[in-house]
Amino acid sequence: MAQESGGGFGRRALLRGAAVGSAALALPALSSAAPAQARSGRPAAGWGVQAGDVTTTSGLIWVRSDRPARMVVQTAATESFRHARSWTGPLLGAGTDFTGVTSLHGLPPGEQIHYRVLLADPDDPRRTGEPVAGTFRTAPEGRHADVRFHWSGDLAGQGWGINPDRGGYRIYEDMRRRNPDFFLCSGDNIYADNPITEKVTLPDGRIWRNVTTEEKAKVAETLAEFRGAFRYNLLDDNLRRFNAQVPTITQWDDHEVHNNWYPGQLLDDDRYTEKDADVLSARSLRAFSEYFPIRTLRPDGHGRVYRVVHHGPLLDVFVLDMRRYRDANSPGRQTDDRQGILGAAQLRWLKRELSRSRAVWKVIASDMPLGLVVPDGKTDFEAVAQGDPGAPLGRELQLAELLRHIKHDRITGTVWLTTDVHYTSAQHYAPERAAFKDFEPFWEFVSGPLNAGGFQAVKLDGTFGPAQPFLKAPDRANTSPAETPQNFGEIDIDGASGELTVRLRQEGGTVLFTKVLQPGRAGQ
Repeated sequence: MAQESGGGFGRRALLRGAAVGSAALALPALSSAAPAQARSGRPAAGWGVQAGDVTTTSGLIWVRSDRPARMVVQTAATESFRHARSWTGPLLGAGTDFTGVTSLHGLPPGEQIHYRVLLADPDDPRRTGEPVAGTFRTAPEGRHADVRFHWSGDLAGQGWGINPDRGGYRIYEDMRRRNPDFFLCSGDNIYADNPITEKVTLPDGRIWRNVTTEEKAKVAETLAEFRGAFRYNLLDDNLRRFNAQVPTITQWDDHEVHNNWYPGQLLDDDRYTEKDADVLSARSLRAFSEYFPIRTLRPDGHGRVYRVVHHGPLLDVFVLDMRRYRDANSPGRQTDDRQGILGAAQLRWLKRELSRSRAVWKVIASDMPLGLVVPDGKTDFEAVAQGDPGAPLGRELQLAELLRHIKHDRITGTVWLTTDVHYTSAQHYAPERAAFKDFEPFWEFVSGPLNAGGFQAVKLDGTFGPAQPFLKAPDRANTSPAETPQNFGEIDIDGASGELTVRLRQEGGTVLFTKVLQPGRAGQ
């Protein structure tokens, strides 16, 4: 196996192998109908493969079949698959939209793992389809191995879908070429409330063309429509090629269901016959759990999205769910708010797991920003901040409790990453600028969108003393990806020094902003 300095897998061989594996995939039929009817031939996995929630010794592998099939995964140290290890996975059927996940364990730390998925006829295991190959790196066991990952969010939003004239979701190819250890998707993987039409006329008269499907022609209400919305993105060659090379850590946000939804909400939206957000969110969560490999979720939608993914001694990733447990959106002026945006149980979990973490860096993956004022209508607010720069009120009370805990328990190395607002920025929070002062300074970095409309910057709330040394946002609402470059963030952790470098990048890879953070230090 080819090695680079530092023990990494040869980058050229990896990129070549991923490209070959992707080339074997045939683009699924654009109708993307569930394979209910009998078909001749062997099972096929035209939707590609994904790896998720990879740790030092484990990972999850996802696939979708075009008919009932038994999932089998083979892993090996090389592309030749000599001395391969086999893993028998689940029987894929209509109950999970023909998707399935196989759990791998006992893997060697810090190694490139090659895998391939075979789909076998349930009645004749000797009849298998063409294998679909992928690869990923397990997290390092030692302290001195470098770590790189990317984050972003917001895909197929505001009617901007897969545009064949632009080469589809080409930002995924930009990220793939940088060969990260994993990708953190911070939410809005789909826009269930945003239909995709064949054409959109841009302000300058140009025509934006979309790949379309039946399910994406309307808002998602049924389980089949939610499944179709998740399946839509996998029509893109760039995304399937990316998934075959880069494992994911995935969370969700509002557009997996409906803009700005919260538990107990009844939608005021004439496009919907089903108005109950709880019913819609349950259907969406089931489809979400079927289409992403997530360790804490079952394919029936039971379990939870929030979790911690351990990536060796340098990094723990704390994945939050700011959607499923929140209280109703409001003006946010309550002096007592125990539910907040996380819910009481998730807050207890986060405080406990942060205190237990021995990782040098503790990345908190937040599906919503902290100090950016995100409105919901004329009087209510969608995120944590509510525009009052004074003492914490409403959901800010829960954040204050968490920040106080981080300070008093002497937890170092916390960095917040988010998307949501459809632009990119950096915020530094410091008590000397804040109304609430019982916390240590920290950074929050915003990236996105991946392929959605760009929006103007929102205001900062002074409660936790944010300063904004970098901001890049459009000057009007819903600029298309053809007008505004899309964004992703990159984190590099140096194994020798422990330094963490944040780079905010735009489509094409251009660096917009860089910040270097030192391990074990507060107030940077």
